[in-house]
Amino acid sequence: MLWPATTAHHVLTKRDLLIYLVQVSKYLLPHLKDRLLSFSRYPDGISGEHFFQKHWGHPLPEFVQTVSVTTEHEGKKNYMVCNNLATLLWLGQIADIELHTWFSRISDLPDKPISAPDNFPDIMVRFPDFIIFDLDPYIYSGKETGGAEPELNRRAFAKVCETALWLKEILDNLSLTGFVKTSGKTGLHVYVPIRRQFNYDEIRSVAKTICVYVNRKHPVETTLEWKVEKRTGKVFLDYNQNTFGKTLASVYSPRPNPEAGVSTPLHWDELGKIYPTDFTILTVPERLAAFGDIWSNILDSKHNLGEIIDNKSGLKVQS
Repeated sequence: MLWPATTAHHVLTKRDLLIYLVQVSKYLLPHLKDRLLSFSRYPDGISGEHFFQKHWGHPLPEFVQTVSVTTEHEGKKNYMVCNNLATLLWLGQIADIELHTWFSRISDLPDKPISAPDNFPDIMVRFPDFIIFDLDPYIYSGKETGGAEPELNRRAFAKVCETALWLKEILDNLSLTGFVKTSGKTGLHVYVPIRRQFNYDEIRSVAKTICVYVNRKHPVETTLEWKVEKRTGKVFLDYNQNTFGKTLASVYSPRPNPEAGVSTPLHWDELGKIYPTDFTILTVPERLAAFGDIWSNILDSKHNLGEIIDNKSGLKVQS
């Protein structure tokens, strides 16, 4: 058992997770391709022990690809990527409920940023494909225990949808295309595909500038405060996800909440009409069968951020 029964669904087991992964694999695998993975494992279900894992200390199945990458804090380590169905099902088998991926890739295409030296993967993973905006509502339902994170509630989700549309307006004005998805929990993620010209520090500078602008236009509804107690009643604009080695739940990743939620791509005009509990491991396969993957062209929608910065005097990139 991975997800206990609720009023909305029966007990969901590892078998249900594996069935879901098979059903969505042709849509999910392109988003995982060539991206380093961090595991979020629940071997005894979402109510049991939970741990994060970046590296595997045992012999791996031969179909699991690993890549050696050097980081400042860990040195040279092997990371896994999920480039085939067998690996995806193996991840389900080890109860890796959440699929956390890096925002950069180990491959050169599309938009190879530089000529490939000997330490090619080390260089590639330092150039992200996206600017990331993580929108978290700190608007409480009133049912939380002391110190707990806000629970999903309709007032909070309505506010985070409104904030995402404010962000989209600014992105549109900057000639940047935003793709929005549910986090699978309480918030929204907005991805902006960009050509791989800048490193994570530089991209975080751009994201911060945009978030500061949103906050200045809507200071009552949004916040950039890092202290949780100062976020109460507002939507937190988190630009700090744009950091080398940080991850978010991938598109179509299940989440360890009672609903068995899934981080699901949305059309912008769906904001205000949908609710995160609409998207679970039981419902998302049907949505995909009906509409396909609305993020399938995300890497084809990249913008030249360097040209946009040159043309927009208000944006500055700082290393």
